Amino acid sequence: MRKGRNLTTIFGTNLMRRVNLFALLPLLVALAYWIRAESVIILVSLVFPLMLAIQGVSGRGASTTALTHRDTLTGLDDRHAALEKMSAFLDDPAFSGRETAILVVDLDSFRKINRRFDMDAGDRLLVEVGERLRSCVRESDVVARIDGDEFAIILHPMQSGDIGIALSIAERIKAAIDRPFAVDHTTCHLCCSIGLCSATRAPRRTAASMLGSAEIALELAINEGPGAIRCFSPGMARQIQRLRHLSSQLGDALDNGQIRPWFQPQICTDTGEVAGFEALARWEHPENGVILPALFLDAIESTGQSERLGQIILHHSLIALREWDRAGFRVPGVGINFSSTELQNPRLVEKIKWEVDRFDIHPSRITIEILENVVSDHEDDIVTRNIRSLAAQGFNLDLDDFGTGHAAIANIRRFSVNRIKIDRSLVKGLDKDPEQQSLAGAIIRMAESLGVDALAEGVETVGEHHRLAQLGCRYVQGYGIARPMPFDDTVTWLGRHNEKLRRGNGPWRRAG
Repeated sequence: MRKGRNLTTIFGTNLMRRVNLFALLPLLVALAYWIRAESVIILVSLVFPLMLAIQGVSGRGASTTALTHRDTLTGLDDRHAALEKMSAFLDDPAFSGRETAILVVDLDSFRKINRRFDMDAGDRLLVEVGERLRSCVRESDVVARIDGDEFAIILHPMQSGDIGIALSIAERIKAAIDRPFAVDHTTCHLCCSIGLCSATRAPRRTAASMLGSAEIALELAINEGPGAIRCFSPGMARQIQRLRHLSSQLGDALDNGQIRPWFQPQICTDTGEVAGFEALARWEHPENGVILPALFLDAIESTGQSERLGQIILHHSLIALREWDRAGFRVPGVGINFSSTELQNPRLVEKIKWEVDRFDIHPSRITIEILENVVSDHEDDIVTRNIRSLAAQGFNLDLDDFGTGHAAIANIRRFSVNRIKIDRSLVKGLDKDPEQQSLAGAIIRMAESLGVDALAEGVETVGEHHRLAQLGCRYVQGYGIARPMPFDDTVTWLGRHNEKLRRGNGPWRRAG
């Protein structure tokens, strides 16, 4: 709003100057003609256009400067403007003794929205996100789009004791983003991670230092998982520095067994019985604790170690199946994610089959989870041949993140897919959103008509679990059932879960 008034002022001033000059021109010419001063007429003819040209350049420069620091999509300030306004807050003597803060908001899994719909829909969503952020703050606060799906909110200076307002605004923003969005006649759900830094906590009292510190807090919030809020503290910079240098330790971590699978259970909504586990890579670092894959999978890929990681995950998954069998637990199988690099290996099927035979595990107990975006449209490329060969060997196939791509149904038909995994963005808040229920129900009915099972990912509440069961979704997985856990903890969890089944306790339909 403030910038809009500045533009009006600029254009209005320039216009008045031009009007005054035009008003004087006839008078000057008439006067020169009256006194027969041809030299004055010539002078006016030469000087006046030059003055207009100079004024025009100046006016255009002022308006261009005002416009270049706007985000063209959302109309919000851009990164440069945000830093300028933050600097103005910090340097203005009128705000001495007052506090300000900056919040940086990142939309979790926004790329999936672009894959599920298209870039235009994603742009419209970003515009609405900007509007929701604007509605969460005061008129005097600044809202800016500083990167693709990253926004910043700069709080107008306030009494130093009121900095708790920043945390309440962060919670308000999180709630606003959690509300359903309408996209292309359907609904989708987003969540956001937020990093926050106040002027008193930043290493230096500068705009750049505050923004950089908030982005460090955001990076740690993203590492914690969807929907986290973190406030910057001086120790965070050292923590991030350590994490960013972890890539140099990846080789040793793979060698000494620090990176291995944790297992998240999948259960049947009809019976409550365990339908399997998904193997998810975790780095158990001796100094930094458990590191989630978001911080090291890209480094694994860029250093060419994806296949090595895949072998480790498969090997430990086979060990887990063998040990569960020996302990008397019935675990039908384990799902393993394969990267595009692994699926492009011409010897992939041979390597997997050799490992499975070595442990005397039937191929049907290993589920290969594939993402749609790694599957080519070509019928004879290596990825397509590998997927079909794995199915022919008896391995199960899960089509992961279903509902976020454009060729889902075609890929179910092309490959012998056993199960589709409904993406968590379609599950979040499903028990409270009728449109979300309709969409999930349509996917489940489609799966039934194609003769494949459906598993819902990201189930976090009993309400979501119940509603999915009522819609006919046969399998569920998510924090509402159990978080990923190391192998030793699965034994304890399985014992407790089986005891719960014997007592008839649980949200599955048979018990209801």
